[in-house]
Amino acid sequence: MKVLIIGSGGREHALAWKLAGSEQVERVYVAPGNGGTALEEKCENVPAGLGDPASEAGQEALAGFVRQAGIGLTVVGPEVPLAEGIVDRFRAVGLAIVGPDKKAARLEASKVFSKAFMNKYGVRAAGSRDFIDPAKALDHAKDHFSGPAPAPLVIKADGLAAGKGVVIAADLAEAETCLSSFMKDGALGAAGSSVVLEEFLEGKEVSVLAAVSVRPGSKGVIKPFVSARDHKRRFDGAQGPNTGGMGSIAPVPDFTAAAQKDFETAILQTTLKGMEAEGMDYRGFIFFGLMVKNDRCSLLEYNVRLGDPETQAVLPLSDFDFAGLCAAILDNTLEKFPLTWKAGAVCAPVAVADGYPGAYRKGDPIAVNEAALAKTGARLFIAGAEKVTDTVLRSSGGRVLAVSAWGADADQAWARAYEALGAVSFEGMAYRKDIGRESTSSP
Repeated sequence: MKVLIIGSGGREHALAWKLAGSEQVERVYVAPGNGGTALEEKCENVPAGLGDPASEAGQEALAGFVRQAGIGLTVVGPEVPLAEGIVDRFRAVGLAIVGPDKKAARLEASKVFSKAFMNKYGVRAAGSRDFIDPAKALDHAKDHFSGPAPAPLVIKADGLAAGKGVVIAADLAEAETCLSSFMKDGALGAAGSSVVLEEFLEGKEVSVLAAVSVRPGSKGVIKPFVSARDHKRRFDGAQGPNTGGMGSIAPVPDFTAAAQKDFETAILQTTLKGMEAEGMDYRGFIFFGLMVKNDRCSLLEYNVRLGDPETQAVLPLSDFDFAGLCAAILDNTLEKFPLTWKAGAVCAPVAVADGYPGAYRKGDPIAVNEAALAKTGARLFIAGAEKVTDTVLRSSGGRVLAVSAWGADADQAWARAYEALGAVSFEGMAYRKDIGRESTSSP
């Protein structure tokens, strides 16, 4: 079988690596891919010029490529093509594709829709209100901060905002600035024209990725993967600006069996009930972003795809055929598919370019001491780098790569990951030194 992966980041490199390892898969194409997917065994990037997979023209071109190349399965990495209906378009012409349809993708594409869904079906989550009127939103913020010791206020843009749509306002001035930027100045375009104002939850963040097989008129299934944790702040100790993710670990040591059970009861099962009741066609993956305190879980958000960089930590622990999992999702046999996991832990710190998450350097050659890297057993998942030759990559993005290392326990995984980072270098390379050592607590 030939497979197409849509996307260009570290998540897509990890997916390409995992799918290429399947005996069922003869070739993996990645659109548009990156320097890492171009060099991965059994993988190649699709021809240039097919267009944006989030646009109608790009989706039509990709569908044509799938038919021409005889590709039997497409897996979608990022959220925007899903929100723009690529699954609907592919299925309309009989192409097998893993992901939710456009209707179901609103669980991520619209925070207002998502919160309404949570409330309707009893998914435990932070209390919230949504607004389309800037003045009313500001009045709500004023009321919130009028008490003697108010908690921060979480402000979320309704639409997709490339990770820039959530602000934790510590006081009224910060809230007013954010609301004006989102709703009046159009800093996020249409994504910020309506907002959700949400209570601030304390605890530790945990990510749970899961496989989903739900279709109208039949009983659905959601099967969770091992837990993971992303570290979003740029600097050690969870300091500095938020990023797309500075590294991840799996599983999460402080995510107890009691917390797992609470998650499955209060969040996973209620989500499944809602998907079935809404008649969703959701055959893909979902990300549950949780806040956990005293083994009690609350849902912060849904993502309608696998997380990045969590995927780079979770997939190396998987002990099953990923192509087989995708087939089970599509043919309604997920309930019987065994999700088996390797013992141990993975730590996956991310190396970023100088200046990230602001303006950052590009075009720097990446040097890899292959012998030193092999000694650790770690592997590189490329996010923002392009192929120069068969042995040379150069940086092209803010998050350049993740080093994913397995260990018998979290301590050994951490030690191997940072030893492996020492085998990689490029001008201005930077990374956090506490991935897996710092428990994130910001929503």
